[in-house]
Amino acid sequence: MANGRLGIWLIGARGGVATTATVGLCALARGLVGEAALVSRLPALAGLDLPGWNAMVVGGHEIRGGGLRDEAQRLAEDHRAFDPGLVRQSADLLDEADGRIRPGTLIGCGPTISALADMPPPRDRSPREAVERLKDDIRRFSEAERLAHVIVVNVASTEPPVAAERVPDSWALLNPMLDEPSGCPLRASSLYAVAAIELGCSYINFTPSLGSDTAALDELARTHNTRHMGRDGKTGETLMKSVLAPMFHHRNLRVMSWVGHNIFGNLDGKVLDDPVNKAGKVASKDHLLREILGYAPQTLVSIEYIESLGDWKTAWDHIHFQGFLGTPMTLQFTWQGCDSLLAAPLVLDLVRFTDLARRRGQVGQMTFLASFFKSPQGVTEQGFVRQFQMLEQWAAQA
Repeated sequence: MANGRLGIWLIGARGGVATTATVGLCALARGLVGEAALVSRLPALAGLDLPGWNAMVVGGHEIRGGGLRDEAQRLAEDHRAFDPGLVRQSADLLDEADGRIRPGTLIGCGPTISALADMPPPRDRSPREAVERLKDDIRRFSEAERLAHVIVVNVASTEPPVAAERVPDSWALLNPMLDEPSGCPLRASSLYAVAAIELGCSYINFTPSLGSDTAALDELARTHNTRHMGRDGKTGETLMKSVLAPMFHHRNLRVMSWVGHNIFGNLDGKVLDDPVNKAGKVASKDHLLREILGYAPQTLVSIEYIESLGDWKTAWDHIHFQGFLGTPMTLQFTWQGCDSLLAAPLVLDLVRFTDLARRRGQVGQMTFLASFFKSPQGVTEQGFVRQFQMLEQWAAQA
């Protein structure tokens, strides 16, 4: 049975997704909004023993200053993401959450993300020192709020990718690298993962960054009897790909090319304007087509930062496919949505499902959560419907 208070520790705690998730949680706890867009409230899943909205408390790490309520007001008024009244009615809870935000780490973030830090965190002399400081922050949060469990969720900006060959497959080989100031291949997202896992907390990576997506960190999670999952929340254009591509496959319509242009103007878009940071995001959005179709059509994924759009994003996709008698045809669609509003409810869903997984005694990768991610760890199935069936099958377990 769900009991005790549950901690949500957000990495990038004053960013758009984290702020919207926090506003949403406050509004849900006070009965100010309905439960639209929450997967955990679907009829097939609503009977699960999931934690209630009033049982959750938010804290987090951040590299930027400002206030959580100010960020919420900006999203409401400047970007029209949600009703400004929700901010006013949740002001006290937002201020309490803001008081639980601590300085994060810049180790391995790269120059573009580091340039955003207007409240530089303490200077950590090594990745190990950073991990210990981050662990202390999460431990204090858990003790002060008397939490039964803490789930660390990474919703920070996309880091530069890490070459797989740089990360050892075993924790025994990776662990000593944390003591090397410049020789450790792990970026900040993975240091947060190490901190969470070593404390016995759950870890969710909603970004394309490496996070816990290594054999060594999966080994560490199993050793500490905890759980983790990622990578890169599936909220918009790629969600559409994972739905439409199986249709072409099952109707034997050969896709010759698939082009997707994405424009948005929030902080994530600004970070992705750096080609180095963008590389990981493009790879995450592009790989599933060849895995679903069984062949590699010509593809193009573009991501462009258009400042005036703010938190709203638009994707145009052009699909050129071959029909009967070799005749070429096209399908085109436009996806428009508020970036943070698409992601925030999924963050809350993931927290609820993860807590139930903990109470069920599950450890390692939570593969039943595959439908939430563009690059789900430990899963080869990329079609959305089949991924969602994995969640339903897990939910039906006693």
